[in-house]
Amino acid sequence: MIKHYDFLIIGAGVAGMSYALKVARQHKGSICLICKSTLDEANTKLAQGGVASVTNLLVDNFEKHIEDTMIAGDYISDPQAVEQVVRQAPEQIKELVRWGVEFDKKEGSDEFDLHREGGHSEFRILHHADDTGAEIQRGLMAAIRACPQIEVKEKHFAVEIITQHHLGEEVTRRTKDIECYGAYVLNPDTEKVDTYLSKVTLICTGGVGAVYQTTSNPIIATGDGIAMVYRAKGTVADMEFVQFHPTVLHNVSETHPAYLITEAMRGYGGILRLPTGESFMEKYDKRLSLAPRDIVARAIDKEMKIHGIDHVCLDVTHKDPEETRHHFPNIYQKCLSIGIDITKDYIPVRPAAHYMCGGIKVDLNGCSSIQRLYAIGECSCTGLHGGNRLASNSLIEAVVYAETAAQHSLSHIDEYVFNDNVPEWNDEGTLSNEEKVLITQSVKEVGEIMSNYVGIVRSNLRLKRAWTRLDVLYEETEALFKRVKATKDICELRNMINVGYLITRWAIERKECRGLHFTIDYPHHAYDK
Repeated sequence: MIKHYDFLIIGAGVAGMSYALKVARQHKGSICLICKSTLDEANTKLAQGGVASVTNLLVDNFEKHIEDTMIAGDYISDPQAVEQVVRQAPEQIKELVRWGVEFDKKEGSDEFDLHREGGHSEFRILHHADDTGAEIQRGLMAAIRACPQIEVKEKHFAVEIITQHHLGEEVTRRTKDIECYGAYVLNPDTEKVDTYLSKVTLICTGGVGAVYQTTSNPIIATGDGIAMVYRAKGTVADMEFVQFHPTVLHNVSETHPAYLITEAMRGYGGILRLPTGESFMEKYDKRLSLAPRDIVARAIDKEMKIHGIDHVCLDVTHKDPEETRHHFPNIYQKCLSIGIDITKDYIPVRPAAHYMCGGIKVDLNGCSSIQRLYAIGECSCTGLHGGNRLASNSLIEAVVYAETAAQHSLSHIDEYVFNDNVPEWNDEGTLSNEEKVLITQSVKEVGEIMSNYVGIVRSNLRLKRAWTRLDVLYEETEALFKRVKATKDICELRNMINVGYLITRWAIERKECRGLHFTIDYPHHAYDK
């Protein structure tokens, strides 16, 4: 089956939904939003802390937010990208509010109740209790469903983006003017791969956390967009910079996703301690528990190894119990469900894979190296995050780049036509896959390889071992993929192996400690205290 859309959006988190709404407001063309699960299952809804934006001009300003972002990114960040996001953030906050998103206000006031998080010099985090992402997702979903122009395809899976390669032309990384004509999309009802032709395609498929054993991401975060663009010979960048959130709830009965204990809890006054009660961050950074995430995650990792323990603790027992329950109602209830009263007990925490700072390389308008193909949100590498993401910069980055990508694509949409020469997906001669155990086992192996060898602390030996193991999995999986009909499971496995390979390759090539990339084989960078 062949379908035609002016705008094809692959991914339905804050980035994809924001872009769809912005385009629909200014263009009467057809818009399709592809979501590989349901509309409400995205990393967006798991973001607890909030959205960073300069709003209190009495004490805060753009220059402070820019400097905080550059410091956290280990001065690798693109200054133009940083400036664009920081300066456009307040206007995009207003846009979110217009779409129905509610941020907490000070009692009896119209002023936002602002939090402070690690790496921020001022209180500038807008939030909705401790489930800000879920509130943003709720507001955007309501706006999307109220817009009949946007066709939402839930539980549909993009298998590949379509380029000249599918027209029989040889496409390499040196090919100039690669163009995207849409995507091949797996329909769950028919189990067939349909052809979606588009004038403009946007990739906003989120992160890669599921390639690790322990992650705060949902199991759908398998790096699909990054892998598809890389296979299509598009440019990716900064893949070595995987952010590990320092504090997810250590709960042995859970796997994906690990429950996040927001950074705002440390901004609120939470103290990191060993299970014995001894604090330890004073050994690593003068900012203590509010140091940037890379420093805190490495400190926890080191303490766990020194003491032979599988977690450390976050302590808020010294804070007013009623205030704690008010600020963190969801965390309070979650911990209570496993027998921990956070007003009286320490919270067991450990680091987990959280955020990809690299991805599909884009310019200030969200344009990738492939024409007619845009990428925004976590799957993109805008240059904002550099070597390490500053807390709560991701949601606002997604909305700002949704704006610039929408305006750029709207100004060029009339130049494009559908390419009706694209052939339909050919699965003739393939078989239904009866070897699901092979896929399940390979997914498990990817997680073990990445967590053991390409985690918070790396070495040349570990990275080489990861490379070798991933190469074997790649050959096995590609052979299986050619033999069987496309399914979501095998496509996700292919993408996970591709992403694991990219993270490992970029890590091997960076011969220094920088930002989130920490290796025992090279001297520490000057900024890494």
